[in-house]
Amino acid sequence: MKAVVLHAHGGAEKLKLEETGVPTLEAGQVLVRIVAASVNPIDLKIRAGLPIGPSLPAIIGCDFSGVVEAVNGAPGYEVGDEVYGCAGGVRGLGGSLAEFIACDPALLSPKPKTLTHRQSAALPLVGITAWLLNERSGVKQGDHVLVHGGVGGVGHVALQIAKTRGARVATTVKTDAAASIARDLGADDVILYGGEEVSSYVKRLTDGRGFDVVIDTVGGANLDKSFQAAASGGRVAGSAARSTHDLSPMHGKGLSLHIVFMLLPLLEGTRCKEHGRILEELAAMCDAGKVKPLLDPKRFDLARASEAHAYLESGKAVGKVVVNVSAML
Repeated sequence: MKAVVLHAHGGAEKLKLEETGVPTLEAGQVLVRIVAASVNPIDLKIRAGLPIGPSLPAIIGCDFSGVVEAVNGAPGYEVGDEVYGCAGGVRGLGGSLAEFIACDPALLSPKPKTLTHRQSAALPLVGITAWLLNERSGVKQGDHVLVHGGVGGVGHVALQIAKTRGARVATTVKTDAAASIARDLGADDVILYGGEEVSSYVKRLTDGRGFDVVIDTVGGANLDKSFQAAASGGRVAGSAARSTHDLSPMHGKGLSLHIVFMLLPLLEGTRCKEHGRILEELAAMCDAGKVKPLLDPKRFDLARASEAHAYLESGKAVGKVVVNVSAML
């Protein structure tokens, strides 16, 4: 099969298209013919050497959508089933920048019926993360929620899920064009990064009270801004917290903090069924028209996977970057 192989950590140029063997199907696994795969920021970090990655040489990439090619004692799926999932690309697992992947079926779900494989491939990692950010922070009917990064990979899904839970949602974006996209996705209010101080938009949008829930998909100093934007007794949820912070603002407001690291089940081999369950519910929401993935219009194939990595790294992408793998598209 054709696959994009990483032989040494470093820049996007380290990714090389090669011919390699189809992965061996172990007991309890399914073999999926990948139609499309998406690129996530965590893939860039693994490529650069983040130690949760597989031993080199390796195929990286977590997300995919495709068709079941073979089953080895794995109940629930049959050859020909269309599936999607985040089931590889980390330590001990094969990756999705390839024509085939052997994986644990617990990490999969039937793909959304109303979405293409390209759209479906964009959803698993960001969709599960967004779901967990909403779930752990307890977003509910009537909450006033702030989502940082409303047209980013995780942010654009978190925004839509919060709306399905009955929340009023404000979001931060970088440009006026992104603000228009965020409103199309359901945002009630939009804040431009750098254009307004936290204290100003908290006063403007909440009469100075603060937000019931702040979902931070940016991390770094933005997590400190999230503490500032939260109401007394509020909940903050983040997906990028590999940083050091002064927690006294949390103490002063009695905030709770919830950190989501959605790849843990893949790394630990535990709670995999939870991911499959979330993907099933997410697919149902997509088919009901409540959630739609945002894809960057640029198109890449396996031969240009290194360009897809470089493009995502450039910060120019709006929504998810997807790689076409199969001619079935």
